[in-house]
Amino acid sequence: MPAWGSFSFAYGPIVALILVGALAAFLRWAFRRGSSVVAAPAKPGTADEYGLLVAIASPPTYIEGEVTRRRLEDGGIRATLASTLDGPRIMVWPGDEARARALLTR
Repeated sequence: MPAWGSFSFAYGPIVALILVGALAAFLRWAFRRGSSVVAAPAKPGTADEYGLLVAIASPPTYIEGEVTRRRLEDGGIRATLASTLDGPRIMVWPGDEARARALLTR
């Protein structure tokens, strides 16, 4: 039988405490508040708070807005359905605004 010395009885509990401490430090890092890797839900703003995007339509419901957005995308125009404080808005880039308005009036 190998002999480890007179302190060999303490090695097991010391290793266990180190592992529990490392696990506690990892869990504390993983579950701390304020720095989640999961994106927070988007907060709605007014229609003019969406950068360069221009609001071209204001559908009454989100479902009708999604139908309108898909109609624009089928026409080759990149469109976004944004939930603003004033309700849903269809947003497009300024260069596509005239084409999008012409497509929606047909």
